[in-house]
Amino acid sequence: MANPDIVIIGSGIGGATIASGLAGSGASILMLERGEPLPATPHARDTRSIFVDGHYRPKEMWREAGGAAFNPGNYYYVGGNSKFYGAVLIRYRREDFSAMEHFGGVSPAWPFSYEEFEPWYSKAEQLFRVRGTLGEDPTEPFHSIPYAFKPVPDEAPIARARAELKGLGLHPASLPLGVDIDTWLKDGKTGWDAFPNTGQGKVDAQTGPLTAALTDQNIRLETGAYVEYLEASADGKTIVAVHYRQNGALKKLTPKLVILSAGAINSAVILLRSPSPDGKGLANRSDQVGRNFMNHNSSAMLAIDPRRRNDAVYQKTLMLNDYYLSDGKGGKPLGNVQLLGKIDGNILSANVKFAPKFALDFMAGHAVDWYLMCEDLPDPESRIMVDGKDIVMQWRRSNMQSLDGLTKVMRENFRACGYPIVLSRPFDKRTPSHQCGTVKMGDDPATAPLDPFCRSFDHQNLFVVDGGFLPNSAAVNPALSIAAQALRVADHIRKTELST
Repeated sequence: MANPDIVIIGSGIGGATIASGLAGSGASILMLERGEPLPATPHARDTRSIFVDGHYRPKEMWREAGGAAFNPGNYYYVGGNSKFYGAVLIRYRREDFSAMEHFGGVSPAWPFSYEEFEPWYSKAEQLFRVRGTLGEDPTEPFHSIPYAFKPVPDEAPIARARAELKGLGLHPASLPLGVDIDTWLKDGKTGWDAFPNTGQGKVDAQTGPLTAALTDQNIRLETGAYVEYLEASADGKTIVAVHYRQNGALKKLTPKLVILSAGAINSAVILLRSPSPDGKGLANRSDQVGRNFMNHNSSAMLAIDPRRRNDAVYQKTLMLNDYYLSDGKGGKPLGNVQLLGKIDGNILSANVKFAPKFALDFMAGHAVDWYLMCEDLPDPESRIMVDGKDIVMQWRRSNMQSLDGLTKVMRENFRACGYPIVLSRPFDKRTPSHQCGTVKMGDDPATAPLDPFCRSFDHQNLFVVDGGFLPNSAAVNPALSIAAQALRVADHIRKTELST
């Protein structure tokens, strides 16, 4: 397969899912992944190794605009960042597909409606074997197909928390999850949120769509393949070559079709460092590649009752969207609240320096741990740039009033539920796990690099399918939306590129 019909760059949610959608098409497909398969070692369930020692974090450093270096939370393994994700596979709400006014500005509309996209959400939920239930969350949009599996059950302390929130007149709902809880717990009594998936407990990009795709003998995966740049034709209308480095050697492929799915940051970086006559990189007539970077405004919140121990193992089964579409008083939206995986003293010590370990263990053992997530609005000056070999992130946070409001109202709610101590701390740039927006789709090539099927307006044989295409970040985890669009794009490619 020296020169396959299609090259897919990246094996995360976007790349793996589009590969599964193209399986059986007859096209020869080569997937290039810079990482290797994640090995099963004792580190995989060791909170000190993961959260304190940073055993799995990448060796690379990025820079902030202005020069300060930091170690990013990007993971380079087969399956990409999904190997560590919380397996939350939630749909954008119907309202997220239309323009919506927030405290910090307007969240833009998608170039198509929720109703048009809905069938692909259903297909993605089936592919990722999502466990959930309908009827609990008043913001839940229409589902043409119900969840095939019952939700992951609440543990006793979480069932109590659900009842407490209901007692306030709120609507806690079961998180839709790609987790086989019995299989996960067989490999260790831990949560899965931010833990590497070395077995079959989580349905991630590798264990779900990639495994399905590789049953097609025409689809092959190469690891350790670092894509350096794409090469455009002399007239600029097509991509004629993919240049990548593997085992120290620079290699070249000349496929008919290129699908870039390296993640919102790295896909933008590959395009920006690819040669072009104007020096702005490829697919960048709009000058929007790398711009509109969004990463959610989020905080961890610990609701602590020193009188009651929380002995939950995995914890992460609830969400609350009562403040998703308004602040609860008829005002503008705040965001989503969901449980974190159960923390322990090691996880706290990675973020709270100099505190005694026994105090952190006590705090963790008596806390219910929550994740507050608010929409980050697109801004052309919030961007990813390339400076030589360096990746430069200029993240200009927006809409922080929503996070402040959600933090305030949830602190009040948890205190009303009987938790006398409520602590919160924002997440920072080291965790770009919900990265999106850098190669956005739209209807106008003057303002967006991609059309509504993620095809580059500038290069007819280039598609970009990962979080980069998202025109807004909404206030929910993006994985399911990326997977659904990947299936939609795969269907479009079958009909337009592979039908003859």
